[in-house]
Amino acid sequence: MGLLVICLAAMALLFILLKAVRRRLPKAEQPEGGTACANESACAQAGASCMHDCVMEQAVKEIEYFDDEELDAYKGRKSDSYTDEEAAQFAEVLYTMRPSEVKDWTASLTLRGISMPDQIKDEAIMLMEG
Repeated sequence: MGLLVICLAAMALLFILLKAVRRRLPKAEQPEGGTACANESACAQAGASCMHDCVMEQAVKEIEYFDDEELDAYKGRKSDSYTDEEAAQFAEVLYTMRPSEVKDWTASLTLRGISMPDQIKDEAIMLMEG
C-alpha cells in the first residue's frame, strides 16, 4: 500500500513538472496540438527538450492497451529470453495494428514493463518508419 502511495505521488510530481516546463517554453517552441507528442515533426525541430516533454507526458498518462492484455504475463522478461512461440504472440498483435499505432504500442509495452522480443524488433521498427 505504501509503495502505491509513493508511486502516485511520484506520478503527480512528474505531471506538475511537465506542466511547469511547458509553461516556460515560448509559444514558438511548443508544438501544435497542445501536447509535446502531438506533432512529431514540430517536436523534432524543437530538439531535446521536446523529446523530454514527450517522455514525461507518456509517464503520467494512462496506459493504453491494444487488445494485448495477455502480454502482461511477460512483464520483467529480457528481450532475448523469448522462445519463438512466445515471440509469435507479440507478432500476432503487431500484425493486426496499423503502422501508425506501432509507436504507441511499443510505448505501452515499455510503460507496462514488457520488453519486446528480439525476434520482432526489426519488423516493428520498419513498420514505425514506414
